[in-house]
Amino acid sequence: MKEQLKQEDFSANQTDHYPSRLDTVPKVMARRDPVVYSEWTIDSPLTYAQTESYAHNGFLTLPDILTSSEVACLQRETRALQDGVGVIDSELLVREPGNGALRSIFKVHQINRIFSRLACDHRLISVARFLLGEAVYIHQSRLNFKPAFRGKEFYWYSDFETWHVEDGMPRMCALSMSIVLTPNYGFNGPLMLIPGSHHKYVACVGETPDKHYIQSLKKQEYGVPDDNNLQALAEAGGIETPTGPIGTVMLFDCNTMHGSNSNITPFPRSNFFIVYNACSNRLVAPFGRKPPRPDFLADRGMSGTLPAFEGDSA
Repeated sequence: MKEQLKQEDFSANQTDHYPSRLDTVPKVMARRDPVVYSEWTIDSPLTYAQTESYAHNGFLTLPDILTSSEVACLQRETRALQDGVGVIDSELLVREPGNGALRSIFKVHQINRIFSRLACDHRLISVARFLLGEAVYIHQSRLNFKPAFRGKEFYWYSDFETWHVEDGMPRMCALSMSIVLTPNYGFNGPLMLIPGSHHKYVACVGETPDKHYIQSLKKQEYGVPDDNNLQALAEAGGIETPTGPIGTVMLFDCNTMHGSNSNITPFPRSNFFIVYNACSNRLVAPFGRKPPRPDFLADRGMSGTLPAFEGDSA
């Protein structure tokens, strides 16, 4: 605790390289950090083409990472967590506005042994370490659900803008991995990303309300891009919906603009998200000058530092 307080006190003197939610007019600035922090070699966990694609687009799809038996195990654990929500801390559960359907379960890597092993699997960690250039820890984990017929949308946003303003993540040295647990079709609310958007930082408007996370986990209204800059990003890069079979791993840079449509189909969608942050990029006091969000959203003590289970698989 003393070390955490020292770190947060020190942050008051840190330069805010990506100010946001301070002005009445949105602004766009160029990214000031690398996308790929390591030099590619023949021993890298990604091919040269994959590395270049990630650097250029801000995301990458990796098929055939998990075996069919591993996926089946993860699906069983997902159903068990859904069926057993009554014994999960209610703070970790997010429900759909209106219909109350389960939308997210947070901190999954700490409440479930199988998902903990997956989050620490060397096949995932090696990629995260390569792209971020150093040791990593788990900033956040969650299961996201899009229930059939009534699954709500996730509006466009950059993760980093929120993590920077509301959590105190200093630089763009983090990434997300999404593991597909049910078929992600082009029509059941899959992840949408804007290629190349990670090279620009959209500073948003509006002062962050107190305890904003309570509302934003259901519907985010602050920290979202304005229409004009979102249109400019989409016109420049287009919009892609990287779908894939169960077990596909989709990874994307912390500043890639992304969102998803609602799901009005009979086909539910569920994904497991893991956020890896570089250890040198550990959180300081939020740059939005508000109290930090709870640790199930942003691990401030780096309790998820890896490798604890580096050689394990799910």
